[in-house]
Amino acid sequence: MSDLRQQVQRLVVDMSVCAGHGLCYSTSPQLIDCDDQGYPVVLHDLSSEDDVRAAEAAVVVCPERALNIEPR
Repeated sequence: MSDLRQQVQRLVVDMSVCAGHGLCYSTSPQLIDCDDQGYPVVLHDLSSEDDVRAAEAAVVVCPERALNIEPR
């Protein structure tokens, strides 16, 4: 794991920007679910390399750029 990836703590959704397209939880269902209105809910912090890859994939597909990976 690279130094940058070791610093990753969590995936954050900017709900003021999110339009609820659903691409993030369709792409990374092991990390993101949806609420009753179709908006994303992050299930847990990034605790493995697989979690980091899933978060990166979700960030890339978000058309609103509402997802961010925050370092510690």
